[in-house]
Amino acid sequence: MKHLRDRVPRRRTQTALLLLGLSGLAGGASGQSLTLKQVIEQGVRQYPLLRAKQADISSAERRLQASRTELLPVVLVQDQYTYATSNSLNSSFFPNEGTSISTSGGVRPTAVSQASFGSYTSATIEWRAITFGRIKAGVATSKAELQRTQADYENEVFQHQVRTIDAYLLLLINQKLVQIQRSNLDRAETFKRVVDAGVRSGMRAGVDSSLATAEAVRARLLLLASEQNEQVQRLRLSELTGELTKNLRVDSMRFYTNLPTAPLLADSVSPKNPTLRLFQSQINLSTAQSLLTQRSGLPSISLLGAGNARGSGFSNQGELLLANPVNGLGYQVGNYLLGVVARWNLTNLLRTHHEYNANLFLVERSRQLFNEQRLRINRQYQEADTQYQVALEQARQAPVQLRAAQQAYNQARTRYQNGLTDLPTLLQSVVTLNRAEVDGYVATSNVWRYLLLKAAAEGDLSLFMNQV
Repeated sequence: MKHLRDRVPRRRTQTALLLLGLSGLAGGASGQSLTLKQVIEQGVRQYPLLRAKQADISSAERRLQASRTELLPVVLVQDQYTYATSNSLNSSFFPNEGTSISTSGGVRPTAVSQASFGSYTSATIEWRAITFGRIKAGVATSKAELQRTQADYENEVFQHQVRTIDAYLLLLINQKLVQIQRSNLDRAETFKRVVDAGVRSGMRAGVDSSLATAEAVRARLLLLASEQNEQVQRLRLSELTGELTKNLRVDSMRFYTNLPTAPLLADSVSPKNPTLRLFQSQINLSTAQSLLTQRSGLPSISLLGAGNARGSGFSNQGELLLANPVNGLGYQVGNYLLGVVARWNLTNLLRTHHEYNANLFLVERSRQLFNEQRLRINRQYQEADTQYQVALEQARQAPVQLRAAQQAYNQARTRYQNGLTDLPTLLQSVVTLNRAEVDGYVATSNVWRYLLLKAAAEGDLSLFMNQV
């Protein structure tokens, strides 16, 4: 019993140490912060819309493979055994890929309802040897569709990366604003305690306590609003990663402390911009479709080969039925056919002519949409450059504003403590200091965000990522 009593505390101690170690591991795992690169990679890998775009690419690849099968000859085979009557029919068979019973022979003077067996087998092969470019145009259209699908995916990945980076920067600034408002609340509550003590001692007027309380409540409301904005932005960023979570933590990296250097950019947007490439691929697809429509109205020349064998339980001479109707299950005669066939649907020419002209207007539409998009991106490019320069100057002036606000607050607090100024003047300096703290970090964040806009308009995110 003594050994048992000694063993119980030891086991409890081991259990406690084990739980402590597990909690430490869990805390370390939950405390891990994701870098910007990790967040981007996770979003590209998991976001449902991007995975849907990948499925579109796979579908387009299969359609391209299907279009290439048009180059192969068409081979049809069939083998059938029937049991039917023979009124006005020299036996009966079901036509290859047909929906009606073939009729042949004269009408018998007396209807006979007796039936007999029959057999029929056939094989046909048709190779469209000359189509005047119609099959080639169909394959080219499928290739253009695949290229447009790939361009659509690449553009969506690019836009998703831009949205993810912007959401990342917004989360960082909202985190910093929470810290600022928490410090502001601590400052307001500390000041409120000092004022309340002065009012209780009779050294301050009672109205000062009310003003200090109002300022503390205002600071608390600002903190609550900033915490709400932070959590909303955290959810938005986690949504872009493809995994919604309330506990996403990100690494601040150097976004709080450093300003980027302006990259050397061209005077206009590069044609390699993913959005412009998408619109260009739509022009190529519309052009290929118009060519396919034009070629569909041309004739085709095919090489044909066919063979068949047939058996029937009916006789064309003498008795209506053979002595043994089951003999119709065997093949009795056979034929073959070789030839060249030219087909041209002349009445289809007018329709294809109008459809071709309609497709030409779609090509022009795609071209004008490309021009409109290029014009818009060029405007965004120049606008982002202007905003970047202004934001950079604002970020350089923000520390001057903060130092002046801190100095004004310290002077107002000293004067209030010495009875040389009233509380509203001091509270105004508190508001000014809080605004200066917020403006400083917002200005720094805006510089990074406008640099992101420049990189997005250029179509090259490395201009932003190399700064990080």
